[in-house]
Amino acid sequence: MIRGTVAIVGRPNVGKSTIFNRLIGQRKSIVDDTPGVTRDRIYGEVEWLTQTFRLIDTGGIQIEDQAFAQEINMQVDIAIEEADVIIFLTSAKEGVMTDDTVIARKLQKCKKPVILACNKVDNPEMQMNVYEFYALGLGDPVVLSGAHGIGLGDLLDIVLEKLPEKNLSPYEGITSFCVIGRPNVGKSSLVNSILKEDRVIVSNVEGTTRDAIDTPFHVDDKEYMIIDTAGIRKKGKIYENIEKYSILRALSAIDRSNVVLFLIDGEKGIRDQDKHVAGLAHDAGKGVIIVYNKWDTVEKDEKTMAKIEKEIRAQFLYLNYAPIAFTSALTGSKVNQLIPLIDQVHDACTLRIPTNILNDVILDAQMMNPAKPHLGKQLKIYYASQVAVEPPTIVLFVNDPELLHFSYARYIENKLREAFGFTGTPIKILARKRS
Repeated sequence: MIRGTVAIVGRPNVGKSTIFNRLIGQRKSIVDDTPGVTRDRIYGEVEWLTQTFRLIDTGGIQIEDQAFAQEINMQVDIAIEEADVIIFLTSAKEGVMTDDTVIARKLQKCKKPVILACNKVDNPEMQMNVYEFYALGLGDPVVLSGAHGIGLGDLLDIVLEKLPEKNLSPYEGITSFCVIGRPNVGKSSLVNSILKEDRVIVSNVEGTTRDAIDTPFHVDDKEYMIIDTAGIRKKGKIYENIEKYSILRALSAIDRSNVVLFLIDGEKGIRDQDKHVAGLAHDAGKGVIIVYNKWDTVEKDEKTMAKIEKEIRAQFLYLNYAPIAFTSALTGSKVNQLIPLIDQVHDACTLRIPTNILNDVILDAQMMNPAKPHLGKQLKIYYASQVAVEPPTIVLFVNDPELLHFSYARYIENKLREAFGFTGTPIKILARKRS
């Protein structure tokens, strides 16, 4: 579960991208000594002490009217608006600059928790430079060295203290689902068709929906929450600053949903970007329904549906558990079948298997097809336990976790699906050494 969102802001060349890369554990942001290299917000996830939060890297805030300054400032404003906690990064090497003071005033007005961090304290002599940052009025600075990885643990501890105790799936007792897909695949039209009213703006212009929109509704006295999202464009085709923000909003919508409706444009067919969009839901461990929309525009005969299903399965191998629905948001064809399907997937996501029954299935699976020996050793599964739902998470207690090959884990998963269904939900299978 994503605990919240943290943004790193500051003037150019204070080491924001270096700190970002250190925290997420990979070189995702471009690191360069030239000020202003990072022009867009870049997102990643950080795990610390079993907690996970989303991290935003931003372009440096430039006060003077330099190239890209207006765009970068807009990016940072949007990141600040979305963030639960803000890390204000400064540089002990240069000391307090005029831009630092202006940024500090900007952050004091945002009414969000702000952590002041002094980077580039690469040797003990630099420690003396930290004291002048108290003048910014943002409390005690956290001393960092991004180049050497010093102080990051202290920073992360403070971040977890500042993050609000909140659940990004706030609809207790309500089935929430979101609608994701490339721009102009019919997301807003589908939302309106489900709601049976024009609650969401519908337009043929790509990118009309900029924010995630939450709408409660009832079906047969059962409560639902539908979340429309902006279309997720291919990275190289995101031109407007505000559209980059839409990706974060879509990720947030996925986080607080129980089920994800992934739309494919039946008129244009499957595109490479569809695989990226669907992967966001799969990686988040959400229940997924593949919705092949604009079915009314497809020239078809009695074999067309089976042919398209086969193509979808071939293109989205990692979504082999997801049911496929063929709809037309424009005509309303088969849209009424989505709610029962959402209920079915939600039930699968939250299914808890009694331990004794689970172990009977695992034992039968081993007897029918024992794991092949590896390096002269035989995998032994002593017992299993379900430790979580959404997605269902099964821990196998074994003699050696290294012996659980991914192919055998897939075999166990298939046996669990045969026994319990698990329609529309991924299953996590973890191996632990029996203590």
